[in-house]
Amino acid sequence: MAPLTVPTKPAADPQWRAQELLLMSEVMRLVGKSLAPEVVMREMLHLMSELLGLNRGRIVLADFVGDLALQGLADRKPADRVADARAPASAIRYAYGLTKTEMARGRYGPGEGITGRVLATAQPIIVQDIDAEPQFLARSVARAQLPPDTVAFIALPIEVNREVIGVLACHRIRSRDRQLADDVAVLKILATLAGQLLQLQALVADKTRALEAKNRLLSRALETAAARYGIIGTSPALLQALSELERVSEATASVLLLGESGTGKELFARAVHLSSQRRDQPFIKVNCAAIPDTLFESELFGYERGAFTGAQNARAGWFEQADRGTIFLDEIGEMPLAMQTKLLRTLQEGTIVRLGGKREIKVAVRVVAATNRDLEQDVLAGTFRRDMFYRLNVIPIRLPSLRERPQDIRALAIHFLSRINQANQRNVSLSATALARLEQHPWPGNIRELGNVIERLVLLSDSAMVSAEELARFLPHEQDSRSPSKLAAKPHPVPPVPLVRDYLAVQSHPAAQLQQAMRDHGGNQSRAAQALGLTVRQFSYRLRKLGLHNVDNV
Repeated sequence: MAPLTVPTKPAADPQWRAQELLLMSEVMRLVGKSLAPEVVMREMLHLMSELLGLNRGRIVLADFVGDLALQGLADRKPADRVADARAPASAIRYAYGLTKTEMARGRYGPGEGITGRVLATAQPIIVQDIDAEPQFLARSVARAQLPPDTVAFIALPIEVNREVIGVLACHRIRSRDRQLADDVAVLKILATLAGQLLQLQALVADKTRALEAKNRLLSRALETAAARYGIIGTSPALLQALSELERVSEATASVLLLGESGTGKELFARAVHLSSQRRDQPFIKVNCAAIPDTLFESELFGYERGAFTGAQNARAGWFEQADRGTIFLDEIGEMPLAMQTKLLRTLQEGTIVRLGGKREIKVAVRVVAATNRDLEQDVLAGTFRRDMFYRLNVIPIRLPSLRERPQDIRALAIHFLSRINQANQRNVSLSATALARLEQHPWPGNIRELGNVIERLVLLSDSAMVSAEELARFLPHEQDSRSPSKLAAKPHPVPPVPLVRDYLAVQSHPAAQLQQAMRDHGGNQSRAAQALGLTVRQFSYRLRKLGLHNVDNV
């Protein structure tokens, strides 16, 4: 065995120089494509053998390095480093030209053999003839399996942050037309590259662990926020909507909640209010679809005494009552065009004028609007003002449908079950198969439909434990529970709404037609009324007259 000395050598053979350049370029190309050591290291050892004749290359790493990564090496205490440097054990981690059995035999105790000495002393070692070196163990590959020629062994330390963590070693036929010093020079570069690659992988692994821990904390924070707002679920789609809500909670800009009917827009609107500095101020809810056209202005802006027949006293409207707080305008797409113009002025100027009043009243109100309609299409159809749309659509937040968050169905079902059991003094529960059946249902009516099914089940079930078979009779029929995505594939044409509707008698539409319109539009009264050329008020009135006011019976 001899310490590494590099004798003066003649100029390198151009053919070998080209091989060296090809080796380096291929290794760097691999590093650019992947930082995985198992990919780059093995191919590097392969190229060493194929291009330079450095056979049975192996990378031996100290045990403290860990599996395929420098786990916490940068944070190791100096005392730990000294202890490991005195007596590190090691094993072959990457190799080319060795079988799995040969690699498994390549374990070295502290200072054992040539490899153990390089690891302990941090000095490169060249064995000119392995047959003449008693410290060469031939542990991985028996001498009989090597060529009969004189075989040399080269071992160089791999360092990270000036600490030896491993050894790059290989066999070499001694009688070759290539200078030994050239091989040693290339191996030095490759050993340095291996150390840098392992260090880079360690940094990436540390960053990944830190990001994963941060993500877990953020997820728990979002779950806590959801619980605070009364919103049930932990699905990524729901947490994304909650995250957007939290980020805009302190702003004063209008928020537009988009999504299908029954996705919990009112709960999200209240969450916007509760997460803001206005949480101690009023939160006013206004259902625009339930207000008759003639009463919109007086409901929103109030009226003065004598403004119309029966106005005996002045009354503050919803906007005035929500001063310094939040107003939630649900079903904003149902607001008449004339009222949109007046509301737009309030949103722009921050003032209102009561019906019959002559002075402007300053109001500071955060507006949260919601709709399940496509307002952009309504703008193109002329049923919704373009400037009003842009004023409301400052911060759009899309609420996911229940079929986009199937992992939340179980938690929601248990929540509804607990609440309805308590309210009705019942003790009904769902079997595991019944919960799985709920997760398979498309739920076109979203959370509202799920809540209705659970309530119906609690009130009508004859057994304390509901099975999947018994649950089936409480679920809507398949033809009535088509998902909105399927309905969207073949949309029911909605005729344009005339500016002036003809007067229609209360008996203008039979019960079957009203029921069919409700089924065609997933239980949405606004769309059903529009399809029949009626206002929501007219449609609701006909339902009541025919005894169909309970939507579940339609």
